[in-house]
Amino acid sequence: MKAATLFALATGVVTPVAVMADTLEQLVSDTVIEQQRQRLSQNTTGQGFGPQSPRDIDRLKGSNPVVFSPAPPASQMNLCNIHFHKNAEHKGGQFTRFAGNGDGRGYQGGYRYSGTLSEQELAPVQGDICPGRHGSLYPGDTIEVHYVHSSAQVTPGPTLAACLSQAGQNPQLRVEAQVYVLVNDAGAADFGELAAHGVRQGRHQGLNIPANTGTPVQYAGSTTGPAYNEKGSPFQVTWGVRPEVLKVNIASVGEWCRQNDFNEGHAHGVRNLVSNPQLLSDGTF
Repeated sequence: MKAATLFALATGVVTPVAVMADTLEQLVSDTVIEQQRQRLSQNTTGQGFGPQSPRDIDRLKGSNPVVFSPAPPASQMNLCNIHFHKNAEHKGGQFTRFAGNGDGRGYQGGYRYSGTLSEQELAPVQGDICPGRHGSLYPGDTIEVHYVHSSAQVTPGPTLAACLSQAGQNPQLRVEAQVYVLVNDAGAADFGELAAHGVRQGRHQGLNIPANTGTPVQYAGSTTGPAYNEKGSPFQVTWGVRPEVLKVNIASVGEWCRQNDFNEGHAHGVRNLVSNPQLLSDGTF
């Protein structure tokens, strides 16, 4: 989950379009990523930053000393924003295939669905899906969706501002995260339905956040996004990351990008996976 908004190809088969899209960015070496990690460590040591995100949800060891209370369940908070990142920011569960270092600015990095897809699911589609400066989406792509919730009395909308209120600038924040793999299949899940929201029992809610993709891994972390590759995020966020991936009809994602309440028209970049134990919480909530 990037603070501005607060939030794999599974076989050896790659469509020519996807290959072309992946080469739009100048990919960086391991040295560049390691330098970013070193600067992140230097810029956070002794500064009091709390635990950071994203992380490997299969390895919940850490030594960050900052402790905060978990946010209430999403049902007791207000949904304030929905956005997604191309490739999963988190690693673990069914999304462990490393996408590569990317361009060093958050694009083409992260993790991909580690399962298999059929030739039909990977078949090209007509038109550009959620096009942006860093390319479009293609069948076989992985996205991580962040359903952001706030304890403030707010309504869903674009950016972090939608999660804050003049009556209280320090709300508790929760992100329910779900990783999806995009397929060319009209029978797969509809993203418009998965992103539907409305008022339930007096609170703004995501009406169809998946409940069949494994028990969410709940941990203390922060906001994400590539802006924090070299500096700490000051936000305290309760995360619930589902370990299983859901297949989604790529056409429905394109429809959502063309019109939604969050002004989201393309995928966001990913923050480098945080691996420094001093920047990670220990265990789960």
